[in-house]
Amino acid sequence: MKKIIECVPNFSEGNDLTIIEKIADAIKSVKDVNLLHVDPGKATNRTVITFVGDENSVVEGAFQAIKKAQELIDMRNHKGEHPRFGATDVCPFIPIANATMDDCIACAKKLGERVGKELGVPVYLYENASSAEHRRNLASVRAGEYEGIKDKIILPEWKPDFGPAAWNEKSGNIAIGARNILIAYNVNLNTTSTRRANSVAFDVREAGRKVKNEKGEEVHQPGSCKSVKAIGWFIEEYGVAQVSMNLTNINDTPIHNAFDECVESAHKRGMRVTGSELVGLVPLQSMLDAGKYFLEKQKRSTGVSEADLIKIAIKSMGLDELTPFNPNERIIEYKLRDTAKKKLTDFALYAFADETASESPAPGGGSISAYVGALGVSLGTMVANLSSHKKGWDDRWKEFSDVAEKGQNIKARLLHLVDEDTTAFNKIMEAFSLPKATDEQKTHRKNAIEEATKYAIEVPFEVMQLSLGSFELIQDMAENGNPNSVSDAGVGALCTRTAVYGAYLNVLINASGLADKNFADTKIEAAKNMLQDAVAKEKTILEIVASKINS
Repeated sequence: MKKIIECVPNFSEGNDLTIIEKIADAIKSVKDVNLLHVDPGKATNRTVITFVGDENSVVEGAFQAIKKAQELIDMRNHKGEHPRFGATDVCPFIPIANATMDDCIACAKKLGERVGKELGVPVYLYENASSAEHRRNLASVRAGEYEGIKDKIILPEWKPDFGPAAWNEKSGNIAIGARNILIAYNVNLNTTSTRRANSVAFDVREAGRKVKNEKGEEVHQPGSCKSVKAIGWFIEEYGVAQVSMNLTNINDTPIHNAFDECVESAHKRGMRVTGSELVGLVPLQSMLDAGKYFLEKQKRSTGVSEADLIKIAIKSMGLDELTPFNPNERIIEYKLRDTAKKKLTDFALYAFADETASESPAPGGGSISAYVGALGVSLGTMVANLSSHKKGWDDRWKEFSDVAEKGQNIKARLLHLVDEDTTAFNKIMEAFSLPKATDEQKTHRKNAIEEATKYAIEVPFEVMQLSLGSFELIQDMAENGNPNSVSDAGVGALCTRTAVYGAYLNVLINASGLADKNFADTKIEAAKNMLQDAVAKEKTILEIVASKINS
């Protein structure tokens, strides 16, 4: 699998869009690099650019950007709210998919050596790539900022890892590192006071503040959020003060917890949080977790769609207060989606039906079975969500929320299999089209057909397993859910039995051409048992539905 590494360089220019565009163009010029986001900030006079690539392309993209920034940015003329010490201030590498932290450390060292040698810019390695413990923390590396570099760089303990140990007056220094995903997150306050914003920052940041105890001694008082760095500042562009945070480990402190801690601190200090903003991109899971968190606080079902969870997160944290928040532009996984590849699940209902009815062999019965299964479990999920909001059942909301969340997970997987069944069919067609002129080619073709056929069995087999698992949820809702929706549970059972039966037929037809008879016989036997189980479960649920309707 191809490695995907994220790079998030920060450049000391946030106002001149011509310069920013040229730096972004330098990144885009590199083959196999995917530019995801450009986020300029006027008050901070700083731009955060996010792009991804493999271990070679991502280093080349970073180098070209740093080179262009060195040409265009003069630190002697730079002013801004954010701490900085170079034209390219920081350049971290982050593992995203099939990549390790060691891969990112290697990228940081490779880039650092090249920047120091070819561009003559002093380079410090930080975080996981650091060469010494006192250089691990970016704040320590950047202490003194651009104005203090001249005196700091000549100290033995601050000799650069790469490049000359001499002040580069025009370009400053650069910190290149390797780290886990960091979320840069700012919370907006209804004040213009930087001092008041700092008081909230000190309350929430892990480092906390120094206070005097009852003996008058100065002691350290930690903040409420682990793995959070924070400062307060005033943003003239928006006319508000913010708590500016770096969430360095979102497992320790997710964005929704950081937000609520700021809300609590601000309230105690006579202020109010009005909204917040994310700088750069955010992982999808962070948004989903936030959506679930705020729904749970309202005692509402968390078993809603991905889109609804994201919408709740945006509104709850006011992520669209200062500027529009487009999930397709701000969520990492959405930016990495291959939009050129059209998925069946992206079709409108009419288009999906038309495509199915066309002369094209795909989507076929396997894809339709997966989709019918998704509809079946969706109906059960709907009953769960309606039940969680039913008047008089408030004490049962969590019970139904858990059921709905389970249903959403099954639905999501079945929808994935709608397209995966078509992919499996295409793999078989590709295998049959392989050359067969030589004995070696014939053997390779035969093996490819066999493997593709096995995969074409596994997909509908999983549809059967998932759909069969839906019956428990649907029966629970038929028995215990909102009685006004019991017919919906019945239709869900009908859809689910159809999905199991349809997928069973696809297992059979693909298994008939398989050379590995042991594999085929094992799958067919298991599929028969699942089909029998599905028919029995459907019968039970329909009897429950009939008794409820007739009672």
